[in-house]
Amino acid sequence: MSDDPLDQLYPFLSGGHKDPAQEQQALLHSIQEKVADSLAVKERFFEANAEALVNAARALAECYANGGRLFTMGNGGSSCDASHLAVEFQHPVTAGRPALPAMNLCHDTAMTSAVGNDVGFEQIFARQIEAHGRPGDVLAGFSTSGNSENLIAAFRKSHELGLRCIGFAGDDGGQMAASGLLDHCLVVPTDSIHRVQECHVLCYHILWDLVHTLLADRRGAANPRNTV
Repeated sequence: MSDDPLDQLYPFLSGGHKDPAQEQQALLHSIQEKVADSLAVKERFFEANAEALVNAARALAECYANGGRLFTMGNGGSSCDASHLAVEFQHPVTAGRPALPAMNLCHDTAMTSAVGNDVGFEQIFARQIEAHGRPGDVLAGFSTSGNSENLIAAFRKSHELGLRCIGFAGDDGGQMAASGLLDHCLVVPTDSIHRVQECHVLCYHILWDLVHTLLADRRGAANPRNTV
């Protein structure tokens, strides 16, 4: 048997002559398996974390109700999730929902490269939190392993400054779950990076919706004539 991981995953694609019909069926079966796995991971996650997600949404809604801001961070593909989450709040796609302040700490390449060059890559987010974070703000961080040192450093700084911390992780949650620095840690129980990231997207889309629902309810309670 080949030692190539791709050969082990897709043995029908390597070697000699390939039967087109057999290859097509194998690829279709591969899609079905991946979809089934993705759905199963999401079901396990939300069964275990629904209440934790509501509690995280309450914390972020309270932050916004009190004039606070959201900061987001991540590395690699997780930096894209951090950017996506920040955009969701700044530019809501649902009519009638207000734009809310959210800052992606990955977006300033001059800042991140300066800090990384001068004091170390592990400080690129912590230094920005030191500059911008205020008590009552929220920091949300994405790490498929939960072991990103620069995220842990930023959560530690946020903890010192009085920010609330929300983590999105995978597998067993790694250092993020074990650190005691986070107020809410949402862990996807799989070691597949792809399944973790797929679940994170659904998770923060639901988080976004819950936060706006809670804020609308709060405004409604303050003014019964208010409509959203």
